[in-house]
Amino acid sequence: MLSVTQERGVIPRLKQEIMKKMVEQGVRIDGRGLGSYRELSINVNVVKTADGSSIVSLGNTKVIAGVKVEVGKPFEDTPDEGALIVNLEIAPTASPDVEPGPPDENSIEIARIVDRAIRHSGFLDFKSLSIVTGKHAWFLWVDIYVLNHDGNLVDAATIAAVAALMSTTLPKVELDPAGNILRIDRSNRTQLSLNIDKMPLTITHVKMGNIIIIDPTREEENLSDGMYVIGVAGGNVVAIQKVIGAFTKDEINYMINDSINQYLKLKDSIINAMKNPSTELRL
Repeated sequence: MLSVTQERGVIPRLKQEIMKKMVEQGVRIDGRGLGSYRELSINVNVVKTADGSSIVSLGNTKVIAGVKVEVGKPFEDTPDEGALIVNLEIAPTASPDVEPGPPDENSIEIARIVDRAIRHSGFLDFKSLSIVTGKHAWFLWVDIYVLNHDGNLVDAATIAAVAALMSTTLPKVELDPAGNILRIDRSNRTQLSLNIDKMPLTITHVKMGNIIIIDPTREEENLSDGMYVIGVAGGNVVAIQKVIGAFTKDEINYMINDSINQYLKLKDSIINAMKNPSTELRL
């Protein structure tokens, strides 16, 4: 199980029963419907030392992401492409269940889900990161840091990574005739080339009994019997991760269709939030 569900916090039995009964009636303890996201806010360019950055709040879950660009040698099997590296760490103060130390296997797995959604989406043109084929290319390091964990880390982390990439700029590289780098001019920048139509997002569902809900809080995750994460880009499914539990074929089909519908609303909200940073959006 991933860290989003692994450490089961203690929820008083009475509250558990109330939450389960409310879900059966089509409402959640925070007042949302079963298919509603929490309020989303996005701010970009919040880390001045980064080449792109964002801070995202999804309800009480808060995540910051920074992008650092570096010139590196392309991999041998992709000599005309750059590279993407995604890392995620949960701050010890983000949750009582998190222990200090290096990223655990759960943090690494969340980073892999985010990486996979971006990598397979077509959002990022890896060939546009090439500087000189076989010699130089841009490497994008996306570092995600969870400041507060109140559920649904995967979706919040994906939004933060996408927003940070959307704010990323690349320095101008000056080359000599042989293709060697003479100078990297960090005062002269161009926007990172992205296909916004193929923006990748993850949609997380959990199952409580036989009822499926979206964007779970930490308490809802702790009470859940299953979790399913679907990566969507441009209206197409690009990644699927069953975190825990068993799902029927009908439930999986429902979650796929719901994820595509939710994606369209979420994508529009993110684009609007990028135009108006700090705006809170009810999805």
